[in-house]
Amino acid sequence: MKLFLLIIYFAVLIGIGLYCRKHATDVNGFVLGGRSVGPWLTAFAYGTSYFSAVVFVGYAGQFGWRFGVAATWAGIGNAIIGSLLAWVVLGRRTRIMTQHLESATMPQFFGERFGSVPLKIGASVIIFIFLIPYTASLYNGLSRLFGMAFHIDYSVCIILMAVLTAIYVIAGGYMATAINDFIQGIIMLVGIVSVIAAVLSGKGGFMAALDGLAQVTDQTVTKTPGVFASFFGPDPLNLLFVVILTSLGTWGLPQMVQKFYAIKDEEAIKKGTILSTLFALVVSGGCYFLGGFGRLFSDQIDVAANGYDSIIPTMLSGLSPMLIALVVILVLSASMSTLSSLVMASSSTLTIDFLKVVVFKKMNDKKQVFCMRLLIVVFIAISSVLALIQYKSSVTFIAQLMGVSWGALAGAFLAPFMYALYAKWVTKASCWVCFLFGSVLMIGNIFLKESFPAIMQSPINCGAIAMLAGIVIVPAVSLFTPKPDKKLVDGAFACYEQSTEVKRKTALGK
Repeated sequence: MKLFLLIIYFAVLIGIGLYCRKHATDVNGFVLGGRSVGPWLTAFAYGTSYFSAVVFVGYAGQFGWRFGVAATWAGIGNAIIGSLLAWVVLGRRTRIMTQHLESATMPQFFGERFGSVPLKIGASVIIFIFLIPYTASLYNGLSRLFGMAFHIDYSVCIILMAVLTAIYVIAGGYMATAINDFIQGIIMLVGIVSVIAAVLSGKGGFMAALDGLAQVTDQTVTKTPGVFASFFGPDPLNLLFVVILTSLGTWGLPQMVQKFYAIKDEEAIKKGTILSTLFALVVSGGCYFLGGFGRLFSDQIDVAANGYDSIIPTMLSGLSPMLIALVVILVLSASMSTLSSLVMASSSTLTIDFLKVVVFKKMNDKKQVFCMRLLIVVFIAISSVLALIQYKSSVTFIAQLMGVSWGALAGAFLAPFMYALYAKWVTKASCWVCFLFGSVLMIGNIFLKESFPAIMQSPINCGAIAMLAGIVIVPAVSLFTPKPDKKLVDGAFACYEQSTEVKRKTALGK
C-alpha cells in the first residue's frame, strides 16, 4: 500500500511537468510562469519552498528537544514574520518594480535598480556558492524515514528524489513547480495535522502529554521543574535567535522573494498573504509543536549517539502503516518542493546574471531556457553527490556549510533588497558592504568559530545577527558614500507613481 501511494504520487508530479511544457518556452514563462500565477498557487509555492525535511525532521526535533513546547514560537514567527509581514512589506512592491525593471532574478534586480553589472555578478556568485550546500541539506532527514518505512538504502532515496524533481522542473519550469507545490502543500497540511493527532493520542491526549512533559527534568539544561512545558522554555534568548533566523530570513532568500515576481494581480496578493500565513501557521507551527513533545520519548531516543535527526522518526515509529506512508510522502513533498525552488533559482541566476553577462553575451531566449534546463541537471547532480558523500563518510564540513547557507544569503540580501524597494537614497556601496559582511561573517563562522564571541559561535545566532546588522549597515554606509544617480533612481521609482483604474469597492473615487 505504501509503495502504491508513492507510485501514484510520482506519476502525478511527472504528468503535471509534461502538461506544463507549453508554459516554459521562453525565459519569462520558464522562470516566472508568465507572471500570471494566482493566489493559491503562489501562496502554496511560497510555503512549500519555505518548509522542507530540514524543518520537519531536523529543526523540529532539535528545537523541540532544546526548548520544549516553547519551540512552537518558531512556527508562529514563521507565520507572522516570515509569511504575513513578508507579503505585506515586500509582495506588492517587488511585483511592481521587478516587472518595471524587467528583472526575473534577484541579482538582475540589483543590476537594474543600481545600474551596476558588477553588483549583479557579485550577487549571482553569492547565490551560486551558498544555494548548492543548502540544496544538498534537503536530503537530510529522509534517510531515517525511508529506512523505517521501506527498509531501502538511503542512496536509492536520494537518486529517486533527484531524478523525479529534475523531470518535472526541466519539463514544465516554474508553472509545473507551482502546481506541484500546491499538491505537495495539501499533502503537508493533511499530514501534519494527522500526525500530531496520532502522536498526542498515543500519549493520552493533549493535556496528558503536556502534563507528562511538565514532569520531565534535565539537570544539564536547567533545574527549574516543568520548564519544557512552559511558555518560553529553558532558553528564551537562543529561542529568539531561532525565531529571527527562520522567520526574518525569508525576506532575503532569492528562491522565496522570487515568488513575488510571478504574482498575477492585486487580488492574488491579498489572498496569497492570508493563505501563505495560514499555511505556515499549520505546517511550521505544527512541526515545532510536535517536536516539543520529543522528550516524552526519551526512553527510546539517544540524542548523543544518534543526533537530533533521530527524534521525529522515533516519535513516528509507532504509528500505523498508513500514517507512516503519509508521513514519508509529507516529508518527500516538503523536500522536493524546496529542491525544485532552489534549483530554479540557481539555474536562472547563473544563466541570466552570469553566463549571459560574462560568457555568452548574445544568448537568445531559446538558448537561455536550454541552458537553465542543463544547469538544473547539473545542480541536482551536485547536490545529490554531496548528500551521498555525507551519508557514506564522516565528512562534517558539508553539514557545517549547509547550516550557514541560510544566514549568509539572508544576511547578504535582506537589507539591500528591502531598502531598494522603498528608499531612493540606497547606494551601490552599501549593497556591496552588506553582501560582503553577510557572506564573510558566515564563512568565518565555519573556519574561525572558536574566535567568535560565545553567543555568535552558533550558526543560527550568527546568521540572525548578520541579518539584523544588515538593516543598520545599509543606511549607515549610504550616508557616507556617493549618492546614486538621480535619473536612474527616479526611473526605477516611476513605476509606483503610475495611475491604474480600480473598481469602486476598492477605492471610492471623487
